[in-house]
Amino acid sequence: MRLIAVLAKSRVFIRPKRAQCISTFGYLSQEAHLADAPETPPPLPSNPATGSPMYQENWRSPLPVALAREGAVIPAGYAQQYVSSGHFMSGVQDAGSLIDQFADLMTGQEWDKITLYFELWVKMLDANGKPNKPDVNLYNHYLRANFMMGASAGDLLDIVAQMEEYGIMPNTASYNIVLKAMLKNKEAVAAEKLLERMILTGREHKDSLPDDESYEIVIGMLLSRRKLDSALKYIDAFLKAEYALKTTTFMDCLNLCVENGRLDTIVSIIERCKKMGLDKLILPTWRSCYHIADIAMQSSNATLAFYALEFLAKSMVRGERSLPLAMHHSVDEGLLVSALATAGRTYNSKLLDASWAVLKRSFREKKVSNPDSYLGKMYAHAKLGNLQKAFGALHELETVLGDSNSDIDDDLLSPFFSLNPLVLACCRNGFKTLDSVYYQLENLSQANPPFKSVSALNCIILGCANIWDVDRAYQTFTAIDATFGLTPNIHSYNALICAFGKLGKRDEAVKVYEHFLGLGVKPNATTYSLLVDAHLIKRDPKAALSVVDEMLHEGYEPSKEILKKIRRRCIREMDYESDDKVDSLAKTFKIRLGSETRRNLLFNLKYSMEYA
Repeated sequence: MRLIAVLAKSRVFIRPKRAQCISTFGYLSQEAHLADAPETPPPLPSNPATGSPMYQENWRSPLPVALAREGAVIPAGYAQQYVSSGHFMSGVQDAGSLIDQFADLMTGQEWDKITLYFELWVKMLDANGKPNKPDVNLYNHYLRANFMMGASAGDLLDIVAQMEEYGIMPNTASYNIVLKAMLKNKEAVAAEKLLERMILTGREHKDSLPDDESYEIVIGMLLSRRKLDSALKYIDAFLKAEYALKTTTFMDCLNLCVENGRLDTIVSIIERCKKMGLDKLILPTWRSCYHIADIAMQSSNATLAFYALEFLAKSMVRGERSLPLAMHHSVDEGLLVSALATAGRTYNSKLLDASWAVLKRSFREKKVSNPDSYLGKMYAHAKLGNLQKAFGALHELETVLGDSNSDIDDDLLSPFFSLNPLVLACCRNGFKTLDSVYYQLENLSQANPPFKSVSALNCIILGCANIWDVDRAYQTFTAIDATFGLTPNIHSYNALICAFGKLGKRDEAVKVYEHFLGLGVKPNATTYSLLVDAHLIKRDPKAALSVVDEMLHEGYEPSKEILKKIRRRCIREMDYESDDKVDSLAKTFKIRLGSETRRNLLFNLKYSMEYA
């Protein structure tokens, strides 16, 4: 019993320990318990010191370590000497006083000191104990100083990028300094990209938009590189901004457009300048105006020729106001005659009026125009269909020449040559126009003072011949003496011979020839040419050669055209004897007739209905 009692007392010592579970699941009892992650404290407020990269450094130091960094523009010792000596700080407290200091240094072109002062000033503290903050004007002085010291465009772009660290937006002047550096190094591609950047930036910041200087630099570089399309794109933007082109830029663009055959582009540029009232600022030199006019007339560009004459007229007016009388400009008459011809060729009345006005102003009523000028005026009016003014120009020509025709060229008043444009204008609408002109001349002959002109009537006679109306031609010829009281000249007889010859009336043409020979009128080369044509129409090459013999007897040489006509008729009529004579005449006068193989092929074609 005592043993049982002892065991009962010791039961607590051998009793197995019970395992206590963390979880009700037995397989989780061995997993470690993870501690909770510590919470992140709330962030500090943002740095209130903004507007200067100096806040990222030890900005409270009187001479920051940044001045002595590797690659600094200013040596640390040199900067320390300026600061310690007090030379820099004297009189320089704020941005305004620093700009005044820059103005004195720029006068002496001390660019190195400007860069030194700027870099020292931005590292120092203002009156409030904060780092100095430059504005865009100060930075532009710094940019200009670096540019004058020979900094590359890349270095200047780095400086422009630094402006953003100060919260400064570069303005147009900032970019223009970089563009000048690119111009100096001929970096056209980079300059074009920078200009595009200015245009894009300027949409939000108007101060960064390119100005006239920006466009001029880039346009000039593109024109020097022969990139006409790119240059014209910026010229278009330039004019939309209502800027005036410089004369040098305008001339460079003109020369490049001429090389590429784009004269209409120059015209459009001038017209846009005129619409904006900027054409007064385009003042090409006197020689350049001549060059523009010459190119325009060669290309038959009447509008550009008109603007060239307008530039010449403005130069004349400026010269009359500022230069002595002996140095006044006068436009060459030959150039103006070409302008009159261009006006007629292109049917441009504005160019016609401008050419004649410049001609009159050039002579200043001290000189009479040459006959070519009046012929050019008559030609232009005739082409424009203004017969009244065309005959008025003919009257002016006859007035200048006077009644004495002894020293005048035989073809000057010939309806076959000089006056032929007037003839073509008279017969443009057939007999209606011819009759209208005739009755107007008849009325003018009875006016006070009367206007009577054999040359004008000769034009009507030849006009009637051109429309194959020999009746009107003969009636007009007889009216020269009967109605107008004038004497027919050789041109009158030639026109009548032409009218008879075209209708195959050779005998009547020969009678006209014999008639004026009996009157003592001397025939000319045109007379013999018309008689040859009259004989060839009747297929009589021998009679045509007899006319050539008379022509040689009177001292005239047959033309190549006359001999070729006779030879062609000899071949077709198989008159080989006459053909040999034509060859002999050609050798005598050293005229190379050539072959007519292609013409003969057409003549010998055999037409049939076999393949119809």
